[in-house]
Amino acid sequence: MAAVEAGVAVERVEQVRLVPWGEGDFWLLERTNSPEMTAHLGGPESAEKLVARHRRYVELSAGRMYRVTLVESGETVGSIGFWEREWRDAAVWETGWGILPEFQGRGLAARAARALIAEARAAGGHRYLHAFPSVEHAASNGVCRRAGFTLLGQAEFEYPKGHWLTSNDWRFDLEGGEG
Repeated sequence: MAAVEAGVAVERVEQVRLVPWGEGDFWLLERTNSPEMTAHLGGPESAEKLVARHRRYVELSAGRMYRVTLVESGETVGSIGFWEREWRDAAVWETGWGILPEFQGRGLAARAARALIAEARAAGGHRYLHAFPSVEHAASNGVCRRAGFTLLGQAEFEYPKGHWLTSNDWRFDLEGGEG
């Protein structure tokens, strides 16, 4: 977001805050369940699956889901979280995010990912935080790069059930401070 001061364009960096996911955040799952937002994830989920996802987010015991909000206005711009998964015979944290279409392209997802790295580090328990965006999802791969993750290579995933996709395996070393 640019402003003009004394005739010179000045870039304003919007700060984000991570707000723990709560019972009242189901509307955000509905917003992010559009064909546009789920194109790289196999498409929209059914209403029943969204309700189940919301329950998992609210009750997550290992990791945490968040609403991403703008510090200045408090406006919700998307979601991000981290959770446990087994990866290559080790327990790791996995992360994923979604920024609402009207807020995309402003660097908010990368700022949210950097904030989430701090949360995952504080949670402890695992050395690595991984992200697995589709190889075709340039924006999410860019978020990983800007947030300081290291690209390890490609991996095949079944997500959702019955839908195979080729993802990039991005990793952040929570003990070493970089991918």
